[in-house]
Amino acid sequence: MQEIFKNIKGDKAIWAVVALLALFSFLPVYSASTNLVYVVGSGTTFGYLLKHGFLLLLGLGIIYAIHQIPYNYFKGLSIIAMPITILLLVYTLAQGTTIGGANASRWIQVPFVGISFQPSTLASIVLLTHVARYLSKMKNQTIRFKDSILPLWIPVFVFLVLILPANFSTTAILFFMVLVLCFLGGYPWKYLMAVVGAGVVVLSMFVLTAKAFPGLFPNRVDTWINRVENFADGKDTGEDYQIERAKIAIATGGVVGVGAGKSIMKNFLPQSSSDFIYAIIVEEYGLVGGFVIIAIYLLLLFRIIIVAHKANSTFGKLLVIAVGLPIVFQAFINMAVAVELLPVTGQTLPLISSGGTSIWMTCLAIGIILSVSSKRQEELELEEQDIDNQNPLDILSEQL
Repeated sequence: MQEIFKNIKGDKAIWAVVALLALFSFLPVYSASTNLVYVVGSGTTFGYLLKHGFLLLLGLGIIYAIHQIPYNYFKGLSIIAMPITILLLVYTLAQGTTIGGANASRWIQVPFVGISFQPSTLASIVLLTHVARYLSKMKNQTIRFKDSILPLWIPVFVFLVLILPANFSTTAILFFMVLVLCFLGGYPWKYLMAVVGAGVVVLSMFVLTAKAFPGLFPNRVDTWINRVENFADGKDTGEDYQIERAKIAIATGGVVGVGAGKSIMKNFLPQSSSDFIYAIIVEEYGLVGGFVIIAIYLLLLFRIIIVAHKANSTFGKLLVIAVGLPIVFQAFINMAVAVELLPVTGQTLPLISSGGTSIWMTCLAIGIILSVSSKRQEELELEEQDIDNQNPLDILSEQL
């Protein structure tokens, strides 16, 4: 154990945030699991708690393993992972299954182990890493749109088209993150406007095609449209039922909450341990608990920016932003849905919501960030060693 702690590298504040969120997650997940046990009639509360602990432990193992890899290796790994991820996305479209009653076939079953996996979350990390690699490669070069179509936008288009039929919210978030990363990476904004226009055209064509041939993508376009319409006019639907119960939970919580494990609305929210776990947190811990969670994610964002700023290469800076920003962005989307600032999207609360894929992919991204941070830390240690080993007369002569 001492050897493991000795080899922990990178930004200690990020490690602390991850540990804090992981430890806290046991409380709301255990509390919300009673919905699945006593209402749905599935499993036991201790079983769900044990499963969540196993998923988190494996996630921490992923962080530890990934942060030991020099971050420059992720350039090559992204190239290798892209065709594999595309095959997974194609397979998901053909054979995907529904989880928890969701009408989007976005999951695949891992053979022999009985674990479900959502390839779109892995695809997001792989694609954004690829975009960071391309932008760092083009640093200090004049970027022409036609030259960037094949290496940059064709992969982006392929990934988004394969994710779109089953998961519009993830597609929209990923597209937005690509645009933000390209803007920060110095890609000409006039070309980005052209890409946005092309994206609108492609989405319109997809919607029209789905409307003309309903059998191609059953229920998907209607689901998106209904979510937006229900959000706008407050129609009484299944998803509106969830939002109303979430708002009741938040209102019940008041300032300090009703107490850990004492939530009532967890028994009426179908996704109380995942998509709407923030509402349960506010009900049990009040506005104080809700603001503390927001502050923790803001601290994570602040440390991500610090790590990106201190990175010693353009690829390192862009890589940290590419995999780190979506974590915080997803967290605030989840919380915005719970308070009805956004339509229902199905995005989980990173490191707190139950679910293996979300936890593992978040931990993969955290591991990459810590890999960049640990590289900078090693360089500083080497510089300090060089200063300690340097002759004092040499130091004095350099200063003079």
